[in-house]
Amino acid sequence: MQGQKSNDQKLFYQFRLVDRIPEDNFYRRLKGTLDLTFLKKRAAGFYGKCGQESIDTVVFFKMLLIGYLENILFDRKLVEFCSMRMDVLYFIDYDIDEPLPWHSTISRTRKLFGKELFEELFNKVLEMCIEKGMVAGHTQSVDAAYVKANASLDSLEVKKAPSDPQAYVNKSFEANEEPKRKAKNDLSDPDQNTVTAKKHDLDEVERRQKQWKENPDKTHRMGSSDHRARYLSNHTHYSPTDPDARIAVKPGKPRNLVYTSNLSVDTSNHVITNIQADHSDKKDSRYLQSIVENTCDRLNQFGIKVENILADTGFSSGENYKKLEEMGLHAFIPAHGQYQGGREGFTYEPEADQWKCPNNKYLTFRKIKTDAKGNQFRLYYTKRSDCRNCPLKLQCIGKQHECRMMITIYKDYYERTIKRVKSSFGKRMKYMRQSTVEPVFGSLINFFAMKKVNTRGIDLAHKSMLMSAIAYNLKKYMKYSPRIINQMAGSVKASCNRLSDGVLMPYWLLFDDLLFTTIKLEFVR
Repeated sequence: MQGQKSNDQKLFYQFRLVDRIPEDNFYRRLKGTLDLTFLKKRAAGFYGKCGQESIDTVVFFKMLLIGYLENILFDRKLVEFCSMRMDVLYFIDYDIDEPLPWHSTISRTRKLFGKELFEELFNKVLEMCIEKGMVAGHTQSVDAAYVKANASLDSLEVKKAPSDPQAYVNKSFEANEEPKRKAKNDLSDPDQNTVTAKKHDLDEVERRQKQWKENPDKTHRMGSSDHRARYLSNHTHYSPTDPDARIAVKPGKPRNLVYTSNLSVDTSNHVITNIQADHSDKKDSRYLQSIVENTCDRLNQFGIKVENILADTGFSSGENYKKLEEMGLHAFIPAHGQYQGGREGFTYEPEADQWKCPNNKYLTFRKIKTDAKGNQFRLYYTKRSDCRNCPLKLQCIGKQHECRMMITIYKDYYERTIKRVKSSFGKRMKYMRQSTVEPVFGSLINFFAMKKVNTRGIDLAHKSMLMSAIAYNLKKYMKYSPRIINQMAGSVKASCNRLSDGVLMPYWLLFDDLLFTTIKLEFVR
C-alpha cells in the first residue's frame, strides 16, 4: 500500500538537539576538543559590574570561528547561517528555539576586546598542535599577501599640505580633489591626512603621472580599470573611512585599498605559527625582522627553537641578512636583482679593502654614503691620474675623471646568503617554501574568509587575520593523524622484539621514547 505523508503540525514535541547530531560530526568533535572557558577570565576586565548582560565570551569566539571555518565574511550572514544549522547550534550551546545574538553585538564585542585576547586564543590552538606533534619548529617559511580593506577608492581625499599646497600637490591631482563618494565621517588623524612625504617621493609621483599623461595608450600596464586610479598615491591621498588602509597595486591587478598579511608557516605539517596585519605602503623586506622576532618569541614559549627562515626575493635586504645572522638563524632568501657585489672584471682585495680594475689600478675606500632611501654604501675611487691615459677609459667611465664604485655595507652578508641559497640544500629549501606557505595563503584567502577584511582599522584587521589562522590550524588539528609515524615505530619495535628473543627487551623499553622521537624528527625533516 502506498504511503502518504501528512503535514499536520504538532502542538508539543519530544526533541533533544544532542540526539540529532552524529557522533562523527565536525562541530560535535570540535566541541569536545576545544575548551575556551579560559577566555571568560581574560575578558572580565572589559566589562562593568552592572547593566545588561552582553554575549557570552565563549559563544562570541565560537561564532567567529564558525564564520571563518565556513568562509562567511559578514556578521549578518553568520547569524543567519548559525540559526539554520543544528550542529552549529549544538556547538555554541544554543537550543533550537533560542534566539541568537544580534549581529551588531558581534561587531561591538570584536571592537571591545583587545588583540591580546585573540593572541591568547591563537597561542592556545598552536599549543594544541605542538602537543599533538604537528610542529617541528626548526624551519619556518615566510610570505606576504595583500588583503582587501573595507574601503573604496571612490572615497579617497587629497592630503592637506602643511604649508604651500602648490609645493606638494601637483596639478594632476585636480581630477581627484573631490571624492566620487564623500565619507560621512573622517576617522583619520592629523598625521594621516597631512602630506608627510619627502621631496624626492613627491617628485617621483609627479614623474610617473607625467609619463602616464604623455603615454595614455600604455596605462593598461598598471592593471587599473579606473582611469583616475593611476594618479593615486599614498603620498598624496588617504582614506577617511579607513585611514590605516593603503593604496597598493601589483602588475596586472587593479589598484585597491589593502592591508598586508605577513605569515609564517612551519614546514613539517603546514601549521601557521605567526600572522600579523601591516601597512601595505612598505616593501615586504621592511617587515621581515618583526615577523621573525614574533615567530621565535611565540615558539620559544613552548620550548621550540627556530633554525632556518625561508622567504622569497621580496624579503631580501642586507639589514635582514645581518639581523638573522645575529639571531643565529640560517636565511634562505634569494638576493634581489638590484644587488651588485661589484663590477665585472674588478677584483676585491679584502686585506687592503680595495678593488683592482682590469688595468691593474686600485679603487681605494673613501667614505660611507647614505642615499635618499636610507641605504648605506661604501664608496671606492681611483686617482684621476690612474684613469687619465687608461686605454679602457671610454668603455669604463666614459667622460668621468675617475672610476667610482658603490658597494653595499652588507656585502659579506649578501655573499654568504647567496652561497647558501645556491647550494643543493638551498634548492631543497626553495622547493619546500613554494610547497608550504603559498598553498596556505591560497587556502586562507579562498576558504577561510580572508579575501577581504570586513572591519576597519589595522588592529581589527589583525584580529580578523588571527581568527582566520586559528580556524585553519583547528581544521588541520582535527584532520591530523600520525599514522605513518606510528606504523614506522611499530615496525621497528616488532623487529627489535623478534631479534632480541626477550634479551634486549629492557633496552627497548628504556629507549622507546627516544627512538620514536628520532623516527618522527627524521620523517618531518
